[in-house]
Amino acid sequence: MDRPGELIPLQYIDIGGRGPEDVVADSRGRVLTGVEDGRILRIDGLTEPGSARVEVLAETGGRPLGLELLTDDALLVCDAELGLLRVDLREGVVRILADSVAGQRLTFCSNAVALSDGSVYFTVSSRRYSLEQWIGDIVEHTGTGRLLRLAPGSETPEVLLEGLQFANGLALSADESFLVVAETGARRLTRYWLGGPDAGRSEPFAENLPGMPDNIWRGAPDGPIWVSLAGPRVPALDLLHRAAPAVRSAAARIAVRAPYRPTGTIGVLAVDDSGGIVHHLAHRRSGYRMVTSVCEAAGHLVLGSLWERGVAVCARPAPK
Repeated sequence: MDRPGELIPLQYIDIGGRGPEDVVADSRGRVLTGVEDGRILRIDGLTEPGSARVEVLAETGGRPLGLELLTDDALLVCDAELGLLRVDLREGVVRILADSVAGQRLTFCSNAVALSDGSVYFTVSSRRYSLEQWIGDIVEHTGTGRLLRLAPGSETPEVLLEGLQFANGLALSADESFLVVAETGARRLTRYWLGGPDAGRSEPFAENLPGMPDNIWRGAPDGPIWVSLAGPRVPALDLLHRAAPAVRSAAARIAVRAPYRPTGTIGVLAVDDSGGIVHHLAHRRSGYRMVTSVCEAAGHLVLGSLWERGVAVCARPAPK
């Protein structure tokens, strides 16, 4: 892979809440995110240094992660504690769309996308570890992630894919023929075909990424898919993943008890619908750490983080 370009930070916006894990942009250049205490926030004035405004839109009562804007002034929210939610952005009303699958409670719901036919596809990162112990799944390499579908009008999701390595971000191809799923624990993007002769089949889309893909975002069908890299490649972790299950399990028990601090290297990618990398941007010795999401808003890149108490605004690269 070519040497990455520079990810250039412009400003940091304190939003008054820890862990804006996912960031999405609306048509007016405002950014929505969810934080640790359950609030859904909207950030306006990104291009006005020191003058950004933060508004509380709703409270889920759980821990919101992945967000997906809908066309009717509503928001899909993957809540790690409550399941798949729908939030009315005008009234702040929160409704649970699905909280169980195959008779089991739905936990660690991670990301969602909505199709034009009203169906919702979403991921579950791990069936063995909670959000608070996410590092245990990355270390143990459990392969318990899932891709699910909720049909219009249904309350019962169907499981489409199992065995994913920490299933995370989701994005839709421009023609809605396939989904791109981020597998954080495998450093890869996976394609799941929605239509055509390959419908229901999955295959690698982009492999051996330079970091661990987390949330992914597409602002427009003709734009790239932006991929956040929550951490750089760790060769020792790659080696551990080839060890026996008992060894990985023992290492995971240690990892969930050990203090964790993200590295100072952050990065993002942009890929096209063929899986080719359009942009690779990185920044070393960053004060803003653990980038778990990225979106384009108001002519800039906006970064979210499970670790930080705000969002970072960076320069957007020139189109290629």
